Amino acid sequence: MIRYALKCEHDHGFEAWFSASADYDDQAARGLIECPFCGSRDIGKQIMAPAVAGTRKSAPSADPAAVQTMMMRAAREVRSHVEQNFDYVGDAFAREARDIHEGRSEKREIYGEATPAEVKKLRDDGVPCAPLPSLPPDPSKAH
Repeated sequence: MIRYALKCEHDHGFEAWFSASADYDDQAARGLIECPFCGSRDIGKQIMAPAVAGTRKSAPSADPAAVQTMMMRAAREVRSHVEQNFDYVGDAFAREARDIHEGRSEKREIYGEATPAEVKKLRDDGVPCAPLPSLPPDPSKAH
């Protein structure tokens, strides 16, 4: 597994794990890497210091396939929880989130759609919001 420090066009920094360097290159070329803060797909690598092994023994590294399976399951569970327990507001998300934040609407958990520009404006104005994880492929339906 390789961990990359990434940054979107709006200077949001985040990290992501890939099975190999080629996996990052492939996903980036296909536009599959998305900023967790604003949804931008214009992503680049940041400079990172390499991990240097110390003299202490470390635990064996996790199996990459097992880690990927665990992460996909977690993403499905998060999305399922939100869909079952939050109010869906569709493309009115930005307006409704702002109204809740400013006390003009009943306080409740919501989810919906917003453009990257709307998300940036919400975050710039201090309105808490986060992207909902994309639904990873169902492993039982893999070819």
